[in-house]
Amino acid sequence: MNRHLEAFLEMLAAERGAARNTLAAYRADLEDVTGYAARQAREAPEAMSAETLRRYLSGLTDAGLSPRTAARRLSALRQFHRFLAREGVRTDDPTEALDSPKKPGLLPRPLRESEVTALIEAAFRLPGKKGRLAGAVCELLYCSGLRASELVALPATALREDAPLVVVKGKGGKERLVPISARAREAGLAAREADPKSKAKGHPSRWLFPSHGSSGHLTRQTLNNLLHEAALGAGLDPSRVSPHVLRHSFASHLLGRGADLRSLQVLLGHADIATTQIYTQVLEERLRQLVEAHHPLAQAG
Repeated sequence: MNRHLEAFLEMLAAERGAARNTLAAYRADLEDVTGYAARQAREAPEAMSAETLRRYLSGLTDAGLSPRTAARRLSALRQFHRFLAREGVRTDDPTEALDSPKKPGLLPRPLRESEVTALIEAAFRLPGKKGRLAGAVCELLYCSGLRASELVALPATALREDAPLVVVKGKGGKERLVPISARAREAGLAAREADPKSKAKGHPSRWLFPSHGSSGHLTRQTLNNLLHEAALGAGLDPSRVSPHVLRHSFASHLLGRGADLRSLQVLLGHADIATTQIYTQVLEERLRQLVEAHHPLAQAG
């Protein structure tokens, strides 16, 4: 591998703590584009021109790859060239002349705050311990922005009354601290207490939400079924409700109420701020409404 690429990946690991999967993705993306530059223009990775990179990105679209893939590779290229500039290898940045690929609406439509409230209330109304479990998972997903995989794998010791922050193991095994509201914490503990599997004599489950399945914890299918039933009870279209939609609603509502993208990146566990920037459409809408509501010229006439 080219020594500058190697140094860039080492920097990501050492300075940014990039996970193994993240490093592998950067390596694959950059090796693809540098291989193209070498074949088509005989350019070294540290000497790629804007025109070569533009042709490469256009070729991705012609090959049927998604705009999201092109945007991810452009993001990797930009970071690589910023690194080259910082190290004094290049004095220019060819990626400054490149336009970001237009991405279609990739985000699901978030639930309104009132719809989330109705969903949670309907979840708790489900009969017996199912209601306690459904209410707890809805509360936790919405209050924390957890991924489904992160929620079902929470250990039994995750929720403690004296600990407002929970350690969550996300993608690539990378850990982050996630704040949990008192209400969500109480709901989770109540659901666990009501489940006999959590306190089986001599063999208490190691999971917050145990099950009899091979994994020992709540499955994603069961989680989706609980949300489906809660959505029906709330009068919502079940196709609009999923763990990912609640995670998206969490992010959208926070951003709409004033949170910044960098804080949102930390809360969601995104390794790259570019991933969080898909939420800028929410921010742009909030800023547009702010101007229309408060700028004197916007109200003229």
